[in-house]
Amino acid sequence: MDKRSAGFSRLLSRCLLLFFLALGAVAAHAEGLSPKDEKQVLSVVRSQLDAFAQDDADKAFSYAAPNIRNLMGTAARFMAMVRNQYEVVYRPASTVFLKPVGDASEAVLKVQLTEEDGTPWIAIYTLQKQKNKSWRITGCAVNPATGTMV
Repeated sequence: MDKRSAGFSRLLSRCLLLFFLALGAVAAHAEGLSPKDEKQVLSVVRSQLDAFAQDDADKAFSYAAPNIRNLMGTAARFMAMVRNQYEVVYRPASTVFLKPVGDASEAVLKVQLTEEDGTPWIAIYTLQKQKNKSWRITGCAVNPATGTMV
């Protein structure tokens, strides 16, 4: 990756992190997801993680919302960004999904991820329901886990 691409990726990551955290605060105070929406949100994130595990860039990219798809442009570029900047998301040793929160249009899902060496992380996914009623991932912020893992 050249210097310009690396700088763009770092800036993009920082901007997305701020956006996701703000969105997460809004979604956390919403009235709640229906059981059907909870199931769909969990399924989308699981499916994307499975696609990463299979190195299926097209499938992984298909779970990204239009904002991410437009920003990244191609499935290959998206996969390279995840591989380089979100290694624990790309290849977690273990995952624990917490209960998603949100409303009928936006959701936040926290996932506890562990690296092969046992290092724990929290991935905060934001999702948005699309016009066709499918859920798509609008972003993911990964932070070191503090405290006790569930």
